Amino acid sequence: MKPLDVLQQSLHKRVLVEMKGGRSYRGVLDAFDQHLNLVLSAAEEVVNDEVTARPGVTLVRGDSVVFISP
Repeated sequence: MKPLDVLQQSLHKRVLVEMKGGRSYRGVLDAFDQHLNLVLSAAEEVVNDEVTARPGVTLVRGDSVVFISP
């Protein structure tokens, strides 16, 4: 199974996205592309396991993504 297949199976489900610089987001994966740019709805910014912001719909640039956990 390829990594993009795992993302395809995670569409419309909650995921955790860890980013460079220690920032992370939890939200529903609505869309992605081959560059790992992501669209998350119902997104929450998480720092040290605490929700610090609820920006709603969030676009995450693929070059900032460290990992995505379904």
